[in-house]
Amino acid sequence: MDISNIIIVFILTFVATIIATYFVRGILRNADVSDSPIVSEHRHKAGTPTMGGLAFLFALTFIVAVYFRNTSILIVSFIMLTAGLMGFIDDLLGLKVKEYQKVVKNISDSAVPLGLLNLGPGEEARVSTEKAKEQVGKLIDEGKVELITEIPIKYEPSEGSKIVVQLLPGLFLALTGVVTTCAGFTLGLFVFPVAIIALLGSINAVNLIDGMDGLAAGIVGIASFACCIYGFISSDLTKMVPFAILVGICLGFLVFNKHPASIFMGDTGSFVLGAGYAAAVLVCDIPFFGVLALAVPIASTVISLMHRAHIINLPVEPLHHTLNYHGMSEKKIVYSYWLLTIVACAIGLIAKYYFF
Repeated sequence: MDISNIIIVFILTFVATIIATYFVRGILRNADVSDSPIVSEHRHKAGTPTMGGLAFLFALTFIVAVYFRNTSILIVSFIMLTAGLMGFIDDLLGLKVKEYQKVVKNISDSAVPLGLLNLGPGEEARVSTEKAKEQVGKLIDEGKVELITEIPIKYEPSEGSKIVVQLLPGLFLALTGVVTTCAGFTLGLFVFPVAIIALLGSINAVNLIDGMDGLAAGIVGIASFACCIYGFISSDLTKMVPFAILVGICLGFLVFNKHPASIFMGDTGSFVLGAGYAAAVLVCDIPFFGVLALAVPIASTVISLMHRAHIINLPVEPLHHTLNYHGMSEKKIVYSYWLLTIVACAIGLIAKYYFF
């Protein structure tokens, strides 16, 4: 493929995603498939259609139909479609309500201990931990907090079963035989752990970062565009093709997902982007730059793992929700994360151009 064909791939994907998202949004809105945010600061978003990642699947199907002879497009798209279907099942399970969690507000003049939090005067919090659930009744009776609302918490499969299912895209990628080397090393049978770990990590990193308007789509779009530039600098245009598709999907979805978002991608979308990005990185054999470009979601995942291991304590997980909880606006957080991604990508591209 020459550069003009790659641009056409991007444009077709971009337009197909816009059209698909427009129609999917209408269908989801009519079917009342909407989000119920569990973060107090995002309660105003309740009712926004979710599972918008279905539009990615339609756009990918169109691209595969047009470019079915291109191996890299075919393989990466297959992996994305597979992961998207798994995310879709996860979203469907999430429509089932597991429990209703109370949201309370401190109406006293001093801080009130609630679970892991010290709730300041006028602050609100979701009663999620067992300790908080034990305390909240007494605090309401004492007039220290008042019940604001109750939020439905979606049913989720166990972490173990989710991870087992998420191993499949990496396994499928390894079985295609298209990935044989990584960073110049011949993988042999090691292709299986490399592909499985890469896709599993990327899916969960993108899924974790998806929690604010345009955050995940913006970061993956920036990282994918940087990978396109990396391929151009390397004079290897084949490295640009799958990333051009990812850029088209992300920008097309951002038309509707930028702040204030009129649709969310859900697990369907985050699984598509996470699996697609990792698959493209492995197929194009750019592991070091690929990891660097996705540094922000990876760092956020590490911080969340440290929180779960009780090494650090976050009032709300993941980190971007903690920043929002402490008063940083959603738009400022999203733009900051985008900027950090741009900086990380720029460092990698400068190093590639001048030193490698």
